[in-house]
Amino acid sequence: MKAAQMTSYGAPDVLRINDVDRPAPDVGEVLVSVEASSVNGHDVIVRAGELKMVSGRRFPIGAGLDFAGVVVESGADVGGYRAGDRVWGMVHPRQRHTIAGAAEYVVVPADRIAPAPAGISPVDAASLVVAGATALIALRDSVHLAGGERVLVRGAAGGVGTAAVQLAHALGGHVTALARDRDAQLLTDLGADEVLDYGSTTSDQIGPFDVIVDTVGSELHCYRSRLAKGGRMVTVGLSAGALAAIAASSVYGSRRIRTFSANPDSAVLRDLADHVTSSALRPVVHSVYPLADIAAAHEAFERGGVVGKHVVAVSA
Repeated sequence: MKAAQMTSYGAPDVLRINDVDRPAPDVGEVLVSVEASSVNGHDVIVRAGELKMVSGRRFPIGAGLDFAGVVVESGADVGGYRAGDRVWGMVHPRQRHTIAGAAEYVVVPADRIAPAPAGISPVDAASLVVAGATALIALRDSVHLAGGERVLVRGAAGGVGTAAVQLAHALGGHVTALARDRDAQLLTDLGADEVLDYGSTTSDQIGPFDVIVDTVGSELHCYRSRLAKGGRMVTVGLSAGALAAIAASSVYGSRRIRTFSANPDSAVLRDLADHVTSSALRPVVHSVYPLADIAAAHEAFERGGVVGKHVVAVSA
């Protein structure tokens, strides 16, 4: 079988498509035939070597955090899945994987998958796993968005941003999207009540907001100051500067800047599928690359400036 792997840390050209042995499921695990995987910020950070404390220095390292595909085989003590079931899921973000989501087959614990939502393609499903789960956890579990609250989604045109706009709308929020002006119509269609051009709108010109969801990771202290009394802010755009701002914000109590690493279990993935089935959440895919061109997909992700997700099609 073929798998995307990193042969060292560095630029996208360290990614290789290697021939490897097909893994076999152990107790409590499921073997999935992967049809699609998406490119996420976590994938790029790992590839660049910024998580060496977790991923280590032994190569090769598997690429791809999430996947959508079909169950092939289950190990002992796994119930609820049969060969042919369509599922989606992700490998553990804080573990080293020789074979990960961007491969023809992947083995994961059964509690890291769930039935994929019916009626959407594997490419569309893969585009929503990490982005959708991140947005759902941020809004529902981190900042506890309530109906009628004013929500700012910063970086609203990206993968997590487009999901956050939709889910914030579905949860009853009044949604302000901060993005490029050229993306205003799409974001309005996704549920934004207003769209502000980030190129001409500064933080001191907007707000106050009850909830801020940040996907950018810069100027966090400026946006935190736009919180209303009792407001909450969460960021998923991590950097050294962002971590410093998060630590410094702890003195503000409930109005501190929160963060987390999305690591959804089956329950979160099932809840996410319900939002897709109810049409509250739909995929936004910018481009699709074959597995052989995963390096180009990483390059496109790093260039930025797109709406939605880059997806790697593993099988036709």
